[in-house]
Amino acid sequence: MKIDLRILEQLKKVRGKRPLAVVNHIVKHGFVTSQELKDQYGYNHPPRAARDVREQGIPLVTDRTKGPDGRSVALYRFGNPDDAEGHKIGGRRVFSKTFKLKMLDAQNGCCAITGERFESRYLSVDHRVPYQISGDTGDPEDNPGHFMLISLPVQRQKSWSCEHCENWMKTKNPALCRRCFWASPENYDHIAMEKRRRIEVIWIGDEISDYEALLELARNYKKSLPLFIKETLRGKIRD
Repeated sequence: MKIDLRILEQLKKVRGKRPLAVVNHIVKHGFVTSQELKDQYGYNHPPRAARDVREQGIPLVTDRTKGPDGRSVALYRFGNPDDAEGHKIGGRRVFSKTFKLKMLDAQNGCCAITGERFESRYLSVDHRVPYQISGDTGDPEDNPGHFMLISLPVQRQKSWSCEHCENWMKTKNPALCRRCFWASPENYDHIAMEKRRRIEVIWIGDEISDYEALLELARNYKKSLPLFIKETLRGKIRD
């Protein structure tokens, strides 16, 4: 198949076994299906393999076709060369241990979203503005403010929220991301383009008795704990 030179230039810099398997198959056959990624390459989560390619800045289009058993499967092929993202060439940067240690020290070992303290292995370096939107913005050592440490459960929440955000799916405006809770929990005006505010409150150690007391009061009023807390605070603010 004839491949646009702009995409060919990006293919030359692809690194990693999984994205290479995807692009090489497409170059040879014109497309690759999710079934082929499972059967021929052992990738039991084909969307992740396709995402690896997109994270290299290479546009992929997802269509549907029938697999060997007649069921519908995904089909991936190269997309519009105009959609190639040169700032993602080479894929995600691997963060050094030194950089993570600096982040741990700066955040006092806490998750940037919840404020909860974790052991280092439960925290990961995360792009404030998703990599899929802005790519790697220079050397992390020179741009520590572009990153934060978040816990693994929070990372999953952020991924789900971002991937269902209109800005992620259509606009891809980094400035909008920077004003989002998931990028700037300390100063934001929306959560995934929705008018929302949220706060994470965690009770630890001796504080748990306070939590249990709140929970009991909420039950007495036959209300959920979050609703009870909001109504109680609203009353205090109005007083």
